[in-house]
Amino acid sequence: MPRRATAAALAAIGLLAIGSAQAASATVEVRTPSGAPVADAVVWLEPAAASTARRPPPGRAEIRQVKLEFVPFVSVLPVGTRVDFPNRDKVKHHVYSFSSAKSFEIQLYSGMPVEPVVFDKPGPVVLGCNIHDWMEAYVMVVDSAWYGKSEASGRIALGAVAPGRYLLHAWHPYQKASVAPQAVDLTKARDAAAWRVDIELVVPPRKPRRPLDEHY
Repeated sequence: MPRRATAAALAAIGLLAIGSAQAASATVEVRTPSGAPVADAVVWLEPAAASTARRPPPGRAEIRQVKLEFVPFVSVLPVGTRVDFPNRDKVKHHVYSFSSAKSFEIQLYSGMPVEPVVFDKPGPVVLGCNIHDWMEAYVMVVDSAWYGKSEASGRIALGAVAPGRYLLHAWHPYQKASVAPQAVDLTKARDAAAWRVDIELVVPPRKPRRPLDEHY
C-alpha cells in the first residue's frame, strides 16, 4: 500500500471481544472497506469521564531529516513531548510549522538544534522544510495514555487499557473529512479487546524533487 494516502471516512468500528472487569489488552486494525491494511493511521482513546483521564509523563522524541525526507513520516506523541529535529543530511534544512497546535521555526541549520521543540497542545501538526518543499511530515499530539500508529499490517497495539467507557478516535494525515469518534465500552473488559477501523483511501500527488545539484 502507498505510504501516503488519504483517510476519507470512518465506516465502522466493531468491538470483537470483551470480558469481565480488569485491564484489557487492546488492539486496533485499520483497513480499507475492501480489507487492505492501512499504514500510518493514528488512533487514540479518550476517556468518556474526565475524572478517569490519565496523562502519560512528558517524554522525548526525534524526527530526523534523512536523504531529504522527514523520518518518520507520521508521529503520534502525548502532550508535552520534547522533539529533537536532527539533520542527518549534508545540506541545511529550515524546518517549520504553521499549525495551530504548534507553530515554530528552526532556521537554516545542520546537525542538531540546540533546543528541542515542545509539543504542548493536542491536535495535528504539519511539518515542512522551507528549502525543500516536497519534504513533509505529520504529528498528531494527543492528550491520552492510550495511542498508537498503524504498521504496514494495519495493526496497532494500545496495550493494557483500564476498564471504562471511551471514545475511539482515528486520524490519517491526508484525510478528506474529519472522522467522527466512536464510543466503546470496556467496563467489562477482561483479557483482550479488539476493534477494526475501516478507512477509505485516496493517493495524493507527490511534489516533485529538485535535482541534487540544485539543493541548498
